[in-house]
Amino acid sequence: MRLLTPEEGEKAVRLARKAIETYLSRKETIEDRFDGVFAEKRGVFTTLTKHGELRGCIGFPYPIRRLDEAIVESAISAATQDPRFPPVRLQEMDEIDVEVTVLTPPEKLDVPPEKRAEAIEVGRHGLMVVYGPYSGLLLPQVAVEHGMDEEEFLTHTCLKAGLPPDCWLMKGVDIYTFEGQIFKEVRPRGRVVEVDVKSCSI
Repeated sequence: MRLLTPEEGEKAVRLARKAIETYLSRKETIEDRFDGVFAEKRGVFTTLTKHGELRGCIGFPYPIRRLDEAIVESAISAATQDPRFPPVRLQEMDEIDVEVTVLTPPEKLDVPPEKRAEAIEVGRHGLMVVYGPYSGLLLPQVAVEHGMDEEEFLTHTCLKAGLPPDCWLMKGVDIYTFEGQIFKEVRPRGRVVEVDVKSCSI
């Protein structure tokens, strides 16, 4: 899968912010469409942070929509539909940093449950846990930002899915890995940079 260029990454973040601010001000969904990588189907998450604290994060783990469409939808949803937070107000966007993570397709871990921790790499992989109707996903940067090791990362992904913390050791529970390319604003409406996932530095 081709990586985005810095210019494409900046365009992705600007698109996400425009989608949010347009929706919050006029309740309209923008229909901006671009060529190239933006016409490809990609998984993507939009993350909003306010003064360094999470303010919303929603996206599509699978490549089911064009990247530009997926960015617009995930951005609006992160601002208005994340059940952990009240909807973002337009005035808040002056204090919110926008981050876009473009994902590789999830791949199922094909190892015995007791070998799963050995098969993942913190700083490279994101995780998704699926068991029946339950599912939970954590982006690659989450483990690094919170200083998790592999087992802790698996445990917190299980909890995100609403499952027991040791569910990753159970047969019948599927674990998927994916990678992400992250672009974010250094400050609200400021310069857009690509994030080094392994160190979560810019």
